Amino acid sequence: MSNDFPSSKFERGKIFAKTGLKVGTNYAKRYLKKSVGKKETEEEGRQFHSENARQVFNEFSKLRGTALKIAQSLSMDEGILPNEFSEVMSEAQYSVPPINKALARSIIKKELGGYPEKLFHNFDPEAIAAASIGQVHAAELKNGQKVAIKIQYPNVRNTIHSDLAMAKSLMNRLTKRGANLDDYFEEVESTLMEETDYLQEGQYIEYFYDRFAGEQVITPQWIKDYSSPKVLTMTYIEGRHLKEFLATDPSQEKRNHFGQLLWDFFHNQVEQRNFIHADTHPGNFFFRDDNRLGVIDFGCVKKFDEEFTQNYMQLLPVLINGDEQDIRQLYKRLDIIKENPDNPKKEEQFFQFCKNYGHTFAMPYLDDEFDFGDPSFQQRINRYAKEMPIMNEPRGDKNFIYSTKVHIGLYNILTKLKAQVDTRRSKEITQRVLGEMQQEPTN
Repeated sequence: MSNDFPSSKFERGKIFAKTGLKVGTNYAKRYLKKSVGKKETEEEGRQFHSENARQVFNEFSKLRGTALKIAQSLSMDEGILPNEFSEVMSEAQYSVPPINKALARSIIKKELGGYPEKLFHNFDPEAIAAASIGQVHAAELKNGQKVAIKIQYPNVRNTIHSDLAMAKSLMNRLTKRGANLDDYFEEVESTLMEETDYLQEGQYIEYFYDRFAGEQVITPQWIKDYSSPKVLTMTYIEGRHLKEFLATDPSQEKRNHFGQLLWDFFHNQVEQRNFIHADTHPGNFFFRDDNRLGVIDFGCVKKFDEEFTQNYMQLLPVLINGDEQDIRQLYKRLDIIKENPDNPKKEEQFFQFCKNYGHTFAMPYLDDEFDFGDPSFQQRINRYAKEMPIMNEPRGDKNFIYSTKVHIGLYNILTKLKAQVDTRRSKEITQRVLGEMQQEPTN
């Protein structure tokens, strides 16, 4: 019986290489056609990008694990990638072909000591969701409680290191010689390894339930007795994903309501100064009929160190004040720009770009209310993403990998919602927390 998951370095490397070669060849052929004057209609261009994205998605779906984490990231990079590419890759946030039913049953038997039909009053053998590291089944405990059971794909933990080694090898070919990628890849690897520990995720579920579940936000509760490092059981949360919610043509009032809940949920985490839900993509939020925001999937949770957090939060007031010298010094502390660059002119261009891009991200905080539906804001973000200078080396503190993922993910959802958000309380939280951190003695 196939376990539906190629786990050897050779098998996975072959799929990675085949995908890269195939898509690279397709784009080379297209470039050649254009260079000899063959015209392409807008529709043909859209279809071309969609078909290539579909090829990548289909191959990455076989690999699951780290490869699908990459696909999830690609789905959020609108502005850098063609929109059609981002749309196809967004499927990695919702739906991936599940592993076969017999294998799912055997994993539960191995991890929990019994087959699902013995352990649960009801168990749906059809997965209701499948993503990068595991798939989710609906079930019912013997006391009638409806639950969601997340089952980890076999051997996924063992593939993380080799997948990242392949990705690092590719990056080394694309980046400037001598560029240090180690810190970034170590950060990604340690986070992915933690995501495969479902007991750790259970503890994060408890933390977020205790602190955030209530009248405005609903999160699952951890069912410890039916969980293990590779099987996670939690109470079932229902609701519509963003795409389904928008398909109902919600009123502006509804859009604003859920946009405000998302905005406040993010800033309430800042106020707690502890763990941050660091996987801000549409698949992890539900827009519910009871007007509560459902928040799920606590695999990727981060606690940033104090020095980075203080510098990152300092970005907002510094960018708003606009003092170029202050911005420059802060960017140096965050490793965005270099003290002694090889090419000062190119470095200065990069600094000016980052300063202007940073100011765009600070825009929602300039007034008491911000309209994420303003098309000029989305166009501005997309323009900066497309015009980003290629420095051929990683820039910025390693913590930016996840802090930026949270911030970009939040803005991405809010622009799709076209939500108008009241930012007064969030500004007060940011100023107060930053003030508290600056007054605390450093170790």
